[in-house]
Amino acid sequence: MRITRRLEFDAGHRIPNHASLCRHLHGHRYAIEVTVSGPVVGTAGDAEQGMVADFGGIKALMNKHVVEPWDHAFLAYRNDTQLVSFLQTIPQHRTVLFEAPPTAEHLAQSALNVLAQALAEVYGSRLRIEQVRIYETPNCWADASAAA
Repeated sequence: MRITRRLEFDAGHRIPNHASLCRHLHGHRYAIEVTVSGPVVGTAGDAEQGMVADFGGIKALMNKHVVEPWDHAFLAYRNDTQLVSFLQTIPQHRTVLFEAPPTAEHLAQSALNVLAQALAEVYGSRLRIEQVRIYETPNCWADASAAA
């Protein structure tokens, strides 16, 4: 059985080598959807009886590991030195650095990597992360899927 939880956050970014407008500083209302799979809990009296997992538990992991660090931050490519240097001049600025340009594809893969580890720490092998979807706009998204 699969379940999916969705959250939204706001962040800025730029794609420094993009051939069009995305090379400029701009922001998005991102959405993230995380799909996990596992058996439906059948133990009578268990707090999660009838569920794969409590949506609230999945939400808490998403918030702690992705949404809270990325929300109202500037998501930047570590090697975009001109931008990173500028952001460092702003006191207490929320900047998150990535090893690749912060495209929807890279953000989805980064979130998948972080959440797979967090999910394993809380749920062990009972749940498996299947996919992370990052919406950059309502009409554009990227999916990162876990290896089989």
